[in-house]
Amino acid sequence: MKILYIKYKMVYIILIFLIILSLFMYLSFRSESIHTFNNSNIYYEGNSNKNAISFACNVDWGEELIPEMLKVFDDNNIKITFFVTGKWAEKNSDMLREMYENGHEIGSHGYMHRNYGDLSYTLNLEEIKKADTIIAKIIGKKPKLFAPPSGSFNDFTIQAAKEENHKVIMWTVDTIDWRKDSTKNIIIERVISKTDKNSIVLMHPKEETIKALPIIIEKLKDKGFSIEKISDILN
Repeated sequence: MKILYIKYKMVYIILIFLIILSLFMYLSFRSESIHTFNNSNIYYEGNSNKNAISFACNVDWGEELIPEMLKVFDDNNIKITFFVTGKWAEKNSDMLREMYENGHEIGSHGYMHRNYGDLSYTLNLEEIKKADTIIAKIIGKKPKLFAPPSGSFNDFTIQAAKEENHKVIMWTVDTIDWRKDSTKNIIIERVISKTDKNSIVLMHPKEETIKALPIIIEKLKDKGFSIEKISDILN
């Protein structure tokens, strides 16, 4: 009986230890998540007093569609913010230069399209600095904004971006235009139903997006919004 009692006691102690350990890990993760989400260097929307919104177009592919997209913006006299990867910029330097010379803002999407939330501080910094160097060499200006691919980041990402004097840009409204079921009408509905003052609308160079853009722009202007670069809606 005494041996059985000792065994039960040991199991009980182990269970208590595991519960305490699990609680500690949960509280640590929650604290880290809150710290990251509340970081003042991350922007999910603008903070200006203007009745304005911004388009953020992330570019790591789709260069064959960008001239048509640029024409839509030019026809409607609006400027947006393009976030390009360094790898894409290397292969499409003339197009990047054209985007910039047309008055659009160029931000960084990192060197490669990868999950920055899985990277160490050193790798985050390397990816961001490498993209900065390439983009600056092409347009003569270092980006001030950084949009992590897929919205994936951790505290190391924020720290590295801050060291390079970048604001980290997320989004308010996602077109989800990369999905196969995202048709022109669905994209229009997603944007118009969710966009409000200071919204950042995320998109990509996709055929259905380009079809939707003229109608989106018209409807947003009818609602009294101006469409500006992201830096224009950040104080």
